[in-house]
Amino acid sequence: MDRTTAAPGVRTHSTSIVGTIAMILLIVGGLNWGLVGLFNFDLVAALFGAGTVLARAVYILVGLSALYAIFLTPRLSRAP
Repeated sequence: MDRTTAAPGVRTHSTSIVGTIAMILLIVGGLNWGLVGLFNFDLVAALFGAGTVLARAVYILVGLSALYAIFLTPRLSRAP
């Protein structure tokens, strides 16, 4: 359903590939922080090794996803 066929008062929007990836990374990051807080278990470090280039890349991508979400949120909350 696109904006032209949506019922009055119903907001619709499409999510870009970048937005979808950012959301997935934010969920991964949030779950990882939850595990760290609850069980002192860092899933990213367990999967990729503590302090490795790959683990750091995951942390950087999660951080960039959060920055993207900061700028995306006002756009999503605007009325069509």
